[in-house]
Amino acid sequence: MQPFAVAGLQLNVSGRRSNLPHICDRIEMLMLLYPWVQMVVVSELATFGGWTGNAMTFPNEVEATYQKLAAKHKIWLIPGTLYEQTESGIYNTAPVINPAGEVIARYRKMFPFMPYEVGVESGTEFCVFDIPDVGRFGLSICYDMWLPETSRTLAAMGAEVIIHPTLTPSIDRNVELAIVRATAATNQCFVIDINGIGDGGNGLSILASPTGDVLYQAGSNEELLPIEIDLDRVRRSREVGLKGLGQPLKSFRDRVVDFPVYDRNSGVAAYLDTLGPLEKMARGSRAGLAPAPEPVEPDGAEQKLPTPKTGGAK
Repeated sequence: MQPFAVAGLQLNVSGRRSNLPHICDRIEMLMLLYPWVQMVVVSELATFGGWTGNAMTFPNEVEATYQKLAAKHKIWLIPGTLYEQTESGIYNTAPVINPAGEVIARYRKMFPFMPYEVGVESGTEFCVFDIPDVGRFGLSICYDMWLPETSRTLAAMGAEVIIHPTLTPSIDRNVELAIVRATAATNQCFVIDINGIGDGGNGLSILASPTGDVLYQAGSNEELLPIEIDLDRVRRSREVGLKGLGQPLKSFRDRVVDFPVYDRNSGVAAYLDTLGPLEKMARGSRAGLAPAPEPVEPDGAEQKLPTPKTGGAK
């Protein structure tokens, strides 16, 4: 048995003000109640919300606050993400802080949620890190998981646990829960998916096992989610197959096809170029496939619009 204790924080966060004091308070409370926890994970963009106007350069005082907290409690800390300002643009970035309070990695989200996460650049480097005497962990952020190649690459790099902060307030959350379970099963690893509530999401954080089973799923309230996972379950699943059945990682390793879809010059993916631009839908449009039709006035009458009122509100 190779146990490791990880806790997610599903917190009620604001998109209008700093949530740093609340996050720090909840980490303090978590460690008071559950001092056996070894890693804490916070949801995506929990500190300041999803406004890129809060972007900052790294390192910074906020990250330093999290470093001190990790060192105080001797925990691994993934404090969600922050918008990172660089000379080349803004990235959605998650620091990885070790129990000594050192930032050992910063992962930039590869797939910003376009066409909604406008103005955010795509990261290009995968993030895996080793916890001594425990195992290898990988980091993925929100929409990254909707592109299964990201998770498969982490698994191929040896990740046994995928940490997945997310900010999902939308009606596709149930679809995302299915993706989490499928990701865990097809990559034979644990997936720790932590969402926020309030401006930070609609909750339903989920912890999935290497067999795709749900270890725990939160509701829509603020919750502390401590759980002990056994990384030997990953190794056993990868050795003998998911529940003694399929062995997807070995099948992927032993593949005879090189997937020409990934060669941009192969022509296999030419159909994708017919889908139109990646942009937000407009009323009356067909998701970018054609422009919206011009409005037509009723026959026999000139359409008049009311004159807008000026002055203050009631």
